[in-house]
Amino acid sequence: MPPGTEHDFEAFARGSQRKLYRTAYLLCGNADGARDLTQTTLAKLFQHWRRVSAAEHPDAYARTVLTRTFLAERRRRLRDLLAHRRVDPPPHPEHAELRVTLLAALAELPPRARAMVVLRYWEDQSVEKVAELLRCSEGTVKSQCSRSLVKLRARLGEAHIYATES
Repeated sequence: MPPGTEHDFEAFARGSQRKLYRTAYLLCGNADGARDLTQTTLAKLFQHWRRVSAAEHPDAYARTVLTRTFLAERRRRLRDLLAHRRVDPPPHPEHAELRVTLLAALAELPPRARAMVVLRYWEDQSVEKVAELLRCSEGTVKSQCSRSLVKLRARLGEAHIYATES
């Protein structure tokens, strides 16, 4: 790596690490997984820093790497789980705070649908951007997001009441 580029990467990593972590946390649903995903993403970005730094929007490039890494790891883990044991759905929290309830509801969505919901509604990305990022059609993003929101609303039920009490 040419001199000076390490400093450029360090500055980029410091500036984008928190945002990458927040997105990773929403995707993973836990702090340990989010830290691992963020570090893996930053390691991949460092390996290809010339290409990343030449990109028009390095933050979008980083988000793409983060999302694709998450999906690849989930597919790999799911394959391993299915090969070794039966997969049971996670337990439903009875009386949890809204944040915990929302994370539990997000965890019930398939990884790709969860990624679409997080990118579309948390990251406020357009349908076109999400479709490009996940390499699928815009119609797929719209239909998956719509179905996922129906599932989330059904799962959350009266959880919106807790949001207005504080």
